[in-house]
Amino acid sequence: MSELRDLYQEVILDHNKHPRHFGRLEGATHQARGHNPLCGDQVEVFIAVDGDTVREATFEGDGCAICTASASLMTEAVQGRALIEVEALFKRFHRIVTDERAEIDPALGKLAVLAGVRDYPTRVKCATLPWHTLHAALSRQSEVSTEV
Repeated sequence: MSELRDLYQEVILDHNKHPRHFGRLEGATHQARGHNPLCGDQVEVFIAVDGDTVREATFEGDGCAICTASASLMTEAVQGRALIEVEALFKRFHRIVTDERAEIDPALGKLAVLAGVRDYPTRVKCATLPWHTLHAALSRQSEVSTEV
């Protein structure tokens, strides 16, 4: 189990140091800002939707390693997916980081590396902030906070 935990930690550190899809997306059709006042994480998510499919997703902001890695992994996971799939993915992800009884869904792929945050309640908001911000963007809300 230690090797698996080490691998998960490596993935999180890599996505924090080298975030994928980082930056403002010109031509975004949806965007929102998210803020976690507890630890200061701030993230802005940009989405380009064609029909019912997320064509491209990017983010920018200033956050802790968990928040940045979560945003990076999220943008990789949602690109090319139908909006209904993105919503289902959000729900599966949210469950594995908040419910200690939840089994890891293999369909989550690399997102499963963040399941360990459920053991650290204050870190759950760090991991879920990008996802709540994505959800807000797709719902045409301009802002979201973890302290609502």
